[in-house]
Amino acid sequence: MSTSTDQRTGPGSRQGAGPGQPPAALTLDEPTIGRLVADTSRHLSSLIRAEIALAKTELKISATAGGIGAALIAVAGLLAVLAVVMLSFAAAYFIVMAGLDEAWAFLIVFGFYLLVATVLALLALRRFKKVKPPEQTIATTKDTVATLRSR
Repeated sequence: MSTSTDQRTGPGSRQGAGPGQPPAALTLDEPTIGRLVADTSRHLSSLIRAEIALAKTELKISATAGGIGAALIAVAGLLAVLAVVMLSFAAAYFIVMAGLDEAWAFLIVFGFYLLVATVLALLALRRFKKVKPPEQTIATTKDTVATLRSR
């Protein structure tokens, strides 16, 4: 008995498709349906993991920009409160020493610190505008969904 090739002949054999045609050989390299499904599942799983990692990276960058903006707002608020309460007295009395009435001196100091707080708030808003959605992740996910639906 020979072990090199399949010796079967008959209707189920793969000897040839007809006269003059070479035999169709079944090789071990041909993927089976189960193998194709497993490979597709593995690749899809890897793709989803990569999309999630990309989203995390993009959101981390945006969250950092948002965090800096929030910190600037907090600093602006703190400075506004502390400046109005503590430094306004000293500055107002320096203005009074220059010869202006106390009420006007305190109003000038208050306006100055309010201006500083406004500038800091505007800087924070500029930082907030830099916070963006994860555009690259959204685009690649849409492409993936479109590709999967077309198959």
